[in-house]
Amino acid sequence: MPAWAIVLVVIGALALITLCCSVRIVKQSTAVIVERLGKYHKTLETGIHLVFAFFDRTHKPISLKETVADFNPQPVITKDNVTMQIDTVVYFQITDAKLYTYGVDRPLRAIENLTATTLRNIVGELELDETLTSRDTVNTKMRLILDEATDPWGIKINRVELKNILPPMDIQEAMDKQMKAERERREQILKAEGEKRASILVAEGEKEAKILRAEADKMARIMDAEAQKHAVLAMAEAESKAISLINDASPNAAYVTLQGFEALKKLADGHATKLIIPSEIQNVTGLLASMSEVVKKDTTTISIPIANELDAKKAKVATKKPVNKK
Repeated sequence: MPAWAIVLVVIGALALITLCCSVRIVKQSTAVIVERLGKYHKTLETGIHLVFAFFDRTHKPISLKETVADFNPQPVITKDNVTMQIDTVVYFQITDAKLYTYGVDRPLRAIENLTATTLRNIVGELELDETLTSRDTVNTKMRLILDEATDPWGIKINRVELKNILPPMDIQEAMDKQMKAERERREQILKAEGEKRASILVAEGEKEAKILRAEADKMARIMDAEAQKHAVLAMAEAESKAISLINDASPNAAYVTLQGFEALKKLADGHATKLIIPSEIQNVTGLLASMSEVVKKDTTTISIPIANELDAKKAKVATKKPVNKK
């Protein structure tokens, strides 16, 4: 093979190798930093790119997706001098590959140290109870501080979460006792409230029952009085009709005598221990008969003697009147 052919083959092989080394394929959600002769040249985004194989150098692809960093627990002292272990979880995303590459050395280590110092500053201003109940406040403050501090590094802090807060064992035991006492207190309060409500309901039920019984007794008495009233009126009307019928029938002496005996019979049915009966019972019956005869007489026969007596008195007065002399 001639020498020029060998040279062409070598040049072609070198060209092919150079072309293969110059082609860069960047995946989705990644970025590649290109340096030319040791100086930043450009950032390769998703797609196919050509670079000079011997003049350009590419860095390791940088992921632009959100990343989760779980840092180890850090000892933190609260305002009331309680030392506890707190571990944090940071959600961040690289927004600028150039700043991420040249902004800070070992970015994850820098974020971890910054998170620890920020956490100590924030928790140092809080007491133990506030630290345990103010996680959202601590998370928000840490996110704002870390986001502002990492912005020159091309990093965006999306969220910061306190994963675990571990107080000392003696504090945990005291908290357990306090929690147990609080639960017992709430139980007693709820029990007392229940008994109170039950007593109130029982009292209200008794009150309503008494009111209903009183109203029922009242209505019963009213109805009893109404019934007695109607009974008395009915008896009076019956007696009135009986008397009217007796008067219309013009009773004789025998009937009046019989009614006298009936009256004595009713007297004998009483509860008296002594009963005095007149010996002349016939006189009594005769008296009743005479009274009935007097009732039957006409009123005109009674008025005549009275008129005659008045005329006699007037005549007597006239005879005694003196005569006037002239």
